Amino acid sequence: MFNRFLASIGIGNAKIDTVLEKSRYAPGEEVRGVVRMQGGSVDQRVETVQLSVMTEYIRETDDHKHRHHAEIARFHVTKPFTLQPNERQEVPFSFLLPNETPLTIGRAPVWIKTELDVRGAVDPGDSDRIEVQPSQGQHVVLEALSRIGFRLREAECQYAARLGGRLPFVQEFEFVPTTQFRGQLDELEVTFFNRGHELELLLQIDRKARGLGGWLSEAMDMDETFVRVTFSDGQLQQGPDAIAHQLADIIQRYV
Repeated sequence: MFNRFLASIGIGNAKIDTVLEKSRYAPGEEVRGVVRMQGGSVDQRVETVQLSVMTEYIRETDDHKHRHHAEIARFHVTKPFTLQPNERQEVPFSFLLPNETPLTIGRAPVWIKTELDVRGAVDPGDSDRIEVQPSQGQHVVLEALSRIGFRLREAECQYAARLGGRLPFVQEFEFVPTTQFRGQLDELEVTFFNRGHELELLLQIDRKARGLGGWLSEAMDMDETFVRVTFSDGQLQQGPDAIAHQLADIIQRYV
């Protein structure tokens, strides 16, 4: 009875360790690995082993920035079972990394959180950081922006409940012009929305203030234009040069 009490408060409880096949993924890619478990001092009823894809986003309130954790997706990898004292088990798993997973560029951490849902006890857990690189379509767009003279300045996950859909945030990529649009734009913000066989971009085009009218527009946020553009897989397969030409034409209309 005393050992069961200790296990209920986390002493002598079961232990888990998640081992991923690799540490670098792209949105939409399959994540594979194994959850290793070792029983504690008493038998414990495990309701489920669940894996969550986690990240952080920033929400600004009263001029203060607060960081919040967000669960992007959750996956249950076992049915209920009993883990015997000191018993070792391994549970293989696989799932697709959600398309909404932010890229680990700038200050956007992503990790896989593993939890052992044990009845009547503190849930043991494990966290594993992963690197999320651009999908092929995102890579083409980022390279295209570089070719028309935009340099990535910052990437952050920002609270945006209306834009994020089922998630409370979106990842914003903030670029500054270095050549073609230098002197015309202050910055360009890009948000990606993976739509299966399409990649949608939300462009926030921030024009440079010119004269008194420009300064007034900037003060009233009238110098910003929001434009949505969608590229199909076929268009993206044409490569960065073709996408760069189309993006330059779109941006030029609003500078």
